[in-house]
Amino acid sequence: MSPIEDSLVVPLYRNSASVSELVEVVEGISQSTGGRLEAIFVVDGSPDDSRARLLQALRKRSMPARVVEHSRNFGSFAAIRTGMTLARGRNIAVMAADLQEPPELVIGFLNRLKTGEVDVVAGQRASRSEPGAGYSNLYWRLYRRFVVRDIPRGGVDVFACTAAVRDVICSLEDVHTSLVAQLFWVGFRRELIPYDRRPRVGESGWSLRRKLRYLSDSVFAFTDLPVRILWTAGVIGTVLGAVVGLVVLLARIFGAISVPGYAPTVLVIVFFASLNLIGLGIIGSYVWRAYETVKGRPGAIVREVVESGEGAHD
Repeated sequence: MSPIEDSLVVPLYRNSASVSELVEVVEGISQSTGGRLEAIFVVDGSPDDSRARLLQALRKRSMPARVVEHSRNFGSFAAIRTGMTLARGRNIAVMAADLQEPPELVIGFLNRLKTGEVDVVAGQRASRSEPGAGYSNLYWRLYRRFVVRDIPRGGVDVFACTAAVRDVICSLEDVHTSLVAQLFWVGFRRELIPYDRRPRVGESGWSLRRKLRYLSDSVFAFTDLPVRILWTAGVIGTVLGAVVGLVVLLARIFGAISVPGYAPTVLVIVFFASLNLIGLGIIGSYVWRAYETVKGRPGAIVREVVESGEGAHD
């Protein structure tokens, strides 16, 4: 058996429809890299039969592979982190199971890392044709502006890094964070490779709830934007309150107000009460994330690891 030189991590969640094609594509990548690539498929508590179909498809293949199953759904970033932790290669690539990224991109990642000139290689979308692309572009524009400036336009779905970078990322003990943002936060020598996204195979597990969770984790983990917004709102509210108070005082002195108004009082109370609740919510989010980190719970729990192909004989 040839020694493992590269590792490919593929997280799966509701991807049963694309499993057969996925395994075929991964084997093609393995052959293109000289057969010294191991595939690590991480089934992240998927409710469908992705794991069963994956094991069945791998029985017909000779490439070294491992099927890792989480005890429940922990999220795609947790699945990627699990796969990266188990990877034995000197270079580790990550690809999505929906096959929207061309396999040549992963091969290019690994070849570029082997030159020793870069430590991290990420795919930059040159185009995308799926519905809602305009909203996604706006999202990433705001993300770059307020969260992590180094993130490429259009975001990052696939990347590769050296084992040294992997060790640094996996040593970070942050919870409820963004793995992609961490990848750019740690630094190292980076390079972006443009590519055209292909149509998705199967349904996307990236729901609106998951997108909002990803956004909140990124915002609270990598920027003080919520605190600055709260501080700005507090300053504006204080200035407006002082101006309104001065106007009311002068009007009272010159006899323009004879009876105290009920409506202005209620409006002021509601405004500042709402501002106070927003402030408590922002502070509570930071406290909760700090508490989650201090507890030291693992980001994911592995239920089972099944070896397949040449890797089964190690």
